[in-house]
Amino acid sequence: MQNLLIALGSAFMTVFNTFSWRDGLDILIVAYLIYTVINLLIHTRTGLLIKGAVVLLAAYFLSTALQLRTIKFLIDYLFRYGLVVLVVIFQPELRTVLERIGRTELGRSLFISRLGNTEQDAQRKAIDIITSAAVSLSNTYTGALIVFEKETPLADIIATGTTIDAEVSEELIGNIFYKGAPLHDGAVIVRKDRIVAAACLLPVSHNLEISREMGTRHRAALGISENTDALVLVVSEENGYISVAQNGIIVRQLDKNRTFQMLTDELCPKKDEDEENQIWYKRILKNAQGSKQ
Repeated sequence: MQNLLIALGSAFMTVFNTFSWRDGLDILIVAYLIYTVINLLIHTRTGLLIKGAVVLLAAYFLSTALQLRTIKFLIDYLFRYGLVVLVVIFQPELRTVLERIGRTELGRSLFISRLGNTEQDAQRKAIDIITSAAVSLSNTYTGALIVFEKETPLADIIATGTTIDAEVSEELIGNIFYKGAPLHDGAVIVRKDRIVAAACLLPVSHNLEISREMGTRHRAALGISENTDALVLVVSEENGYISVAQNGIIVRQLDKNRTFQMLTDELCPKKDEDEENQIWYKRILKNAQGSKQ
């Protein structure tokens, strides 16, 4: 036992003496990546896959220690050939995870261009018009479903509806969602300051934890927000509540001011906040300097 402690102490001192700031940075980056991936996976069915893999790993080491050859052979065979099968089965979840990684601050800072001042002003005006239209629809208990396209292209969703490509106006939105209108049963897709399509079909969320009070529109809003980075505005025809969904989370019973604020914060971030997100490495360095003081 004493020799073991001496060996462990010697190994620790060797590592400590050769440890540099590069090693620390390497560990921090790997830890951050692992945390990010786990955080993304737990919101999908792939999280259950991870739990199953942990159980299988524990069973594998246990069978190795106890020399249970049959169990060890079966688990080894499963790990060897089961990966391809799992990739096929969980293809939608893996695609969702990769899309979410692409929508992180690092992915956006590397590949996503930002709106100019003129485009932001136009989109802010469109948000104001849509918010007013949502309040009018809420007062008349008229259902509505409006999807704001962000970084993730919605071409496949747009293809399911009717192309419009028109400027945003309160009258147009009211006519689209008017009860009995040919385009009212579906979603409107907004790209920047224009309505590009209406009567579009959205994927419905299969989350079993969704309240039964939510109807098809709310489930569709959650479904598209789970699979893309889109922001979704919902008006309930049952109670007139205005809701906003993003990243599989829905906020309900919003008034006009809060609806406008939420949409503006997500679609038209302030310039200083936008630049801060874009220059992500400056934030890391700033935090690192602050920790040394």
